[in-house]
Amino acid sequence: MEHKLPYYMAYPTDLRDFDEERREQRDVDYMKSMYPVTAKRLLPYVEEECDRMEYEGSMIYDEYPDRLQLYMMSGRIYDRMKAEEKQEVREEIEQEMSQEAEEEEQMTAQMRRNRRGRKEDPLRDMIDVLLYHEILRRRCTHRRNCRRYY
Repeated sequence: MEHKLPYYMAYPTDLRDFDEERREQRDVDYMKSMYPVTAKRLLPYVEEECDRMEYEGSMIYDEYPDRLQLYMMSGRIYDRMKAEEKQEVREEIEQEMSQEAEEEEQMTAQMRRNRRGRKEDPLRDMIDVLLYHEILRRRCTHRRNCRRYY
C-alpha cells in the first residue's frame, strides 16, 4: 500500500521569501524608530499621503514619476501639517530645522534659491526626502508583490 503525502508536503513552498519580507519590514521599522524627532513628527503625514496615492495605475508606480506631481504631493503634506499642528509645535519644528539653516545663511549674504526657484525651507526639504524614500519603499514592495510567474 502506497503512503500518500498531504498536499502541503507534496508541494512545499519556499517560506524563506516570507521570512525575508518580514525581516525587511523589521529593519525598516527599526530604522524609522531611530529617526530624529522632527522626522518622526512628519512621517505620519507622509505615510497618509502615500496611502492615498497607493492604487493600481498610480503615478507613484510610473517608471519615472512626474516631478511636478511629487512637488504637489509634498506641498499637500506641508499644508496639512501646518493646518493640523498646533502653533507651538509648528514653531518648535521650524525652530529645530531653521537652526542649521540660520548658520548656513550667516555664511552667505544673499538668500539662496534651490532648483525649483523657491526659497529654501528645511522643513519642506525634510518632507521631500521622507516622501521620496517612502515612495521608493512602496515601489519596491509593489514590484515584489506583482511578480508574474509564467
